[in-house]
Amino acid sequence: MASISQLFLLLAIIATSSSNLVSSTTSNSNPVCPFPYLYHFGDGATDVGNSVLIQPWGRSLPPMRAPYGRTYPGTPNGRWSDGLVDFDFAAFDFGFPEVVPSLSEKANSSNGVIFSVARSPVMDHGFFSRRGIRIPPYAVSLDTQLGWFRTHLRSVCGSSSECVANRLANSLVLLGDLEANDIGYALTQGRTIEEAYSYIGPITRQQIKTTRDLINMGARLIVIPGSAPLGCFPYTLTAMPSNDPTAYDRLGCLSSVNRLITMKNNYLRQAINNLGQEFPNVTLIYGAFDEGFLQVLDRLNQEGHSNTALKACCGIGGEYNYSSNRFCGTAGVPACSNPQHHMFWDGIHFTQEIAVRIEQSLIQPTLAALNCTALPTAFS
Repeated sequence: MASISQLFLLLAIIATSSSNLVSSTTSNSNPVCPFPYLYHFGDGATDVGNSVLIQPWGRSLPPMRAPYGRTYPGTPNGRWSDGLVDFDFAAFDFGFPEVVPSLSEKANSSNGVIFSVARSPVMDHGFFSRRGIRIPPYAVSLDTQLGWFRTHLRSVCGSSSECVANRLANSLVLLGDLEANDIGYALTQGRTIEEAYSYIGPITRQQIKTTRDLINMGARLIVIPGSAPLGCFPYTLTAMPSNDPTAYDRLGCLSSVNRLITMKNNYLRQAINNLGQEFPNVTLIYGAFDEGFLQVLDRLNQEGHSNTALKACCGIGGEYNYSSNRFCGTAGVPACSNPQHHMFWDGIHFTQEIAVRIEQSLIQPTLAALNCTALPTAFS
């Protein structure tokens, strides 16, 4: 695998070169994939800077402080990582060398717009409030992100329904509940596994409702990834310790939590299949994010990094180097010197190295199915 510095050099060359590749601001053609527009809804795995633009909280959030962005570009860049996030690399594969947060001033002139916000759940604030569960005030539900999208389309299309339909018909739209935040908030605030199982139905119905809304607006190509195995996340492992060695699988993850995520993903996959029968002329693709995640974790262990794989690179305290009271970016909280040996940067979000590996595992194999032409990149 090429070095990270080589990869960034390649990204910079392509992003700043002339229009022999997709221009995310001026061109309606995409020689890499058969769609000139790209949109993503989701959480921190795909947030390229929205959370830090949400007022009044954004500028005080951790990714506005060192050591975020330490690997790239060397200073905080609004992403909850030491560098880029997985969708930066996925977007490049799709022919979009630069994607922008929907709240940025560039959004209305870009063909690759990301609506994702870190720590965001699928369900709205009321869902959690009724259950006595706290979520961050800057978290943005899937339905609210869809509202942002409608506003964006009005900004670029005005009142033209034909413009909206044409744009969506020529888009790849992704909805990623990758971090399973709805479940994570519940489990780390003392809710039982049994209660968390009862959230699967409402979460999936909301995802399918949003997908149906997008189809009715004109979308014809939608990818809906499943969730990552939450039982492997340092913040979950810290909040739910067990003295029973059988509570953990061979990779060191909480088996009961990952069984819950597996059921959630299976339920979503079946719901997508059912929706596909309702709309046979729409391409709906389920993404097995959990499988890709576990492959990357297994490979990291095989490389001899089992002692660090599930520990936060930036953090302090406990077996997993994570404390919610002393989060990464807080004064006195150190960061490791080898983030490439860690799955997680801050105990919740991935390191840049893992983002690259996830892209290799999940995105590159799907390019042919999306009729895309693979680029000669530094990723492989």
